[in-house]
Amino acid sequence: MKDHTVLSLSPDEKYPRHSEGAFLRLKNGDILFIYSRFKNSNDDDGPSDLVKLVSHDEGESWEEAGVAVSADMYNVQNVMSVSLMRMQNGDVGLFYLVKSSPSVNKIMLSRSKDEGKTFCSHSECTYFDREGYYVLNNDRAIRLISGRIILPLSFHRTCCGELGPFVHFDGRAVGYFLCSDDDGETWFESDDAVFPPFSGSNSGLQEAGAEEIRDGVVLGYFRTDMMYQYESFSIDGGMHWTAAQPSRFTSPCSPMKIKKNPFNDKFYAVWNPIPSFNGRKTPPGVWGRTPIVWAESDDGLSFGEYKIIEDREDHGYCYPALFFTNDNAMLVAYCAGNEEDGGCLCRLNIRKIAL
Repeated sequence: MKDHTVLSLSPDEKYPRHSEGAFLRLKNGDILFIYSRFKNSNDDDGPSDLVKLVSHDEGESWEEAGVAVSADMYNVQNVMSVSLMRMQNGDVGLFYLVKSSPSVNKIMLSRSKDEGKTFCSHSECTYFDREGYYVLNNDRAIRLISGRIILPLSFHRTCCGELGPFVHFDGRAVGYFLCSDDDGETWFESDDAVFPPFSGSNSGLQEAGAEEIRDGVVLGYFRTDMMYQYESFSIDGGMHWTAAQPSRFTSPCSPMKIKKNPFNDKFYAVWNPIPSFNGRKTPPGVWGRTPIVWAESDDGLSFGEYKIIEDREDHGYCYPALFFTNDNAMLVAYCAGNEEDGGCLCRLNIRKIAL
């Protein structure tokens, strides 16, 4: 099998941005993909819904299956950043952000009892008594061997002016981890937060991710503007975390994804390997997020040489989601736009990579 692009969703006047998705295997063998589709604006806070696609042939072709969750349901403009998970009772679990105000993001869990045709039983994972701007990236919710669900979050300090629309947003994020031991019915915070170990940064520890690399041993990772992805470890199922440190992954301030392949127990990382450094010139709207590459690991710690997925200099590639198919391939969904598209976040590609 030769690596090839199986889907490219380009922006247009009606839908100027297609971005950030996640995959799930359905019981009939089909693959479900849900992503964020924006209307009339490509801004992060613009109007958006969660849209379903389905593949019957291991990702080779895709058909639209309608809207999964509409922002109108919450009386807001924006829902985005999805993760999909098979729940222990057989439901399809859909995690996503609801932007209820400029300073408040809620993490929601919706469930489907009919294999993604309809979603109901909408519940909030974040706490009612401590609202704030929490970021859960796409394809980030994980379930440990123990059954515990972990949502890796990044928290930003914000506030709104009482007399007007002024919003203070602190880009310097702190890492938090929400956990559930009852399949998403109730949630609690990990005992530790992960704070930036450096100064002189505008990012802090943004857009957290996590993956279990041993039974109960969890790797957490964060994008930064310090030329590296930073990492932290938990050896007790996500309750306590080590101080963050630079990882082996050089990177601009762009999200990475690490995921275990259930067919061969290897770990796969997808990221942008070239950091933003003094003198690096990048086209407008792509933020240095090129190339996008993947690498393989036996233990989740040491990775081999990377292979290029796409590397056009005038495009930016980011927000990857991974899925492993029955024909020994990996589906990688990622933003892939350029300045003509309105920026790197506006075009969504799915590429099938032979393993």
